[in-house]
Amino acid sequence: MPDEHVDERTLSRLKWRCRRGLLENDLFIDRFFSRHEKELTMRDAGALAQLMTLTDNDLLDLLLGRTQLQGELNEPDVRRVLALLRQGPQPG
Repeated sequence: MPDEHVDERTLSRLKWRCRRGLLENDLFIDRFFSRHEKELTMRDAGALAQLMTLTDNDLLDLLLGRTQLQGELNEPDVRRVLALLRQGPQPG
């Protein structure tokens, strides 16, 4: 079921898969997990895994809004997860 929440094992594997070589990417990803890990669905996990197929520099360009999603990555689930990743620090 794509809308079912990820279990602890899947979440752990996903976090491992999301480790990046650029600190800047890790900051976006760490903030994403701290805000959204409790509500992540299998669909979200799949979209995030798709984003992790990008090179570090391509991912950073997307996260900073310097480029937009292209090709097969430009689909609703990936766009939604990218928007969550791009959310700035919470005020206060």
